[in-house]
Amino acid sequence: MTITHHLDDATLLAFAAGTAGEAHSIVVAAHLSLCPTCRSKLRAAESIGGGLLASQAEAAVSDVCRAATLASLDAAPAKKHTPVPHGELPIALSRALGGKSLSDIKWHKKAPGVAMFDVPMPKGERTHLKLLRIGTGRTLPEHGHGGEELTLILKGSYSDHMGKFSPGDVADLDGDIEHQPIVDSAEDCICLVATEAPTKFKSFWARLAQPFVGI
Repeated sequence: MTITHHLDDATLLAFAAGTAGEAHSIVVAAHLSLCPTCRSKLRAAESIGGGLLASQAEAAVSDVCRAATLASLDAAPAKKHTPVPHGELPIALSRALGGKSLSDIKWHKKAPGVAMFDVPMPKGERTHLKLLRIGTGRTLPEHGHGGEELTLILKGSYSDHMGKFSPGDVADLDGDIEHQPIVDSAEDCICLVATEAPTKFKSFWARLAQPFVGI
């Protein structure tokens, strides 16, 4: 697996700091399990975060607060981002799916050649996670994004003005990016997508259908 599209530094810092939403954290963890380059960058980001904390002036805290903080650190499991064998789902995604594989997914058809599955998120979570399956040769309408969107390619591939995205690649996009993905693989393209807000379609007809499609 050759990965050419990686996570943005700001995304890795948010993940390292624990400030990323649940859906985005799952996509980041899934990509990290496949990408040694981003795992190396994450270790650097964690080192920077630790250095910043160590450089802060000491502030008085209560004994109760200090004890609770130390206890939470002791209880926290160590982060591990072990590569997974090619062909298996990344562990973070497998856990979110309750151990299901892609063959177990009950896809919901949203448009000709487009199907989706909503991955359950904890109650009250502000981010959304879904699996998207787009048929070979299909072109999605040109669109932008209402906030940060992460898309990890699991199977197949698509191309847009930023290049070709194949298995393991991640599109780390914000509200300033507009694109029109075209599935260029011989098989369907299956992606894991984390969003903060609905997609912003440019076409009137795409916007009209959006409430029914749910993308």
